[in-house]
Amino acid sequence: MFPKKSLGQNFLHDMNIIKKIVNLTNVKGKHIIEIGPGRGSLTDEILDKNPKSIILIEKDNILSKRLSIKYKNNKKVKVFNNDILSFDLEKKINDKSIIFGNLPYNISSQILVKFLRLKKWPPKYSTLIFMFQKEMAERIIGKYGTKKYGRLSILTNYKLNVLKNFDVSPNCFFPVPKVLSTVISFRPKTKVLNIKKIQNLEKISNILFSGKRKMINKNMKKLFNKKDFDYIANKIELSLRPSELKPEIFYKITEFYEKVN
Repeated sequence: MFPKKSLGQNFLHDMNIIKKIVNLTNVKGKHIIEIGPGRGSLTDEILDKNPKSIILIEKDNILSKRLSIKYKNNKKVKVFNNDILSFDLEKKINDKSIIFGNLPYNISSQILVKFLRLKKWPPKYSTLIFMFQKEMAERIIGKYGTKKYGRLSILTNYKLNVLKNFDVSPNCFFPVPKVLSTVISFRPKTKVLNIKKIQNLEKISNILFSGKRKMINKNMKKLFNKKDFDYIANKIELSLRPSELKPEIFYKITEFYEKVN
């Protein structure tokens, strides 16, 4: 079966990289979820390590059927023919689950945000191990004060501890992509600030970064009425650009936004 460009399919076939990914954590006796298993190359390596169970979520109808046939005699494996973005993950995640994903480049950030939006926090999963296009990975990892710092790193670091693991050559995939990939692992933070809905942090960071090179003054007026704007103007330097605000400032703005709305 030839990979579908519409689904962003690039099948990982390099066994050294596959083993390296699985060996980032101990899967023995653990509940596993794999997003976009494709042909099951990573799945086979996980199964060799004796997990307690493994849920496979595959959008492609043909691949999903092939996976169901491939693992029909293995009681540990359950295959779901679903789009991960609409799949009800929270009902399927067991305590201390480990979640793997060689994510389609075109929706990788949306998948990551889905895990940040889970209602129960700390969540049931203990570790996420995802592969991204390197450029996207750099935006996720981007530290304050660097060129890659922005919305995605602010959102991710609010709820997750982030660790870059290693880069992956295009030659490890079929078809060969035009870009490098990067594997990142994430662990949930047990304590987060008092933001009620991460969607509000998404909204505020989106509005402020919509004028990336401009002072935040005008965009802050889109978020607050005059009274609240005047109050926050005494707390934050509004002549700064969004990239000059530390993550903690975005979190405090969000807390205040939730308080007055």
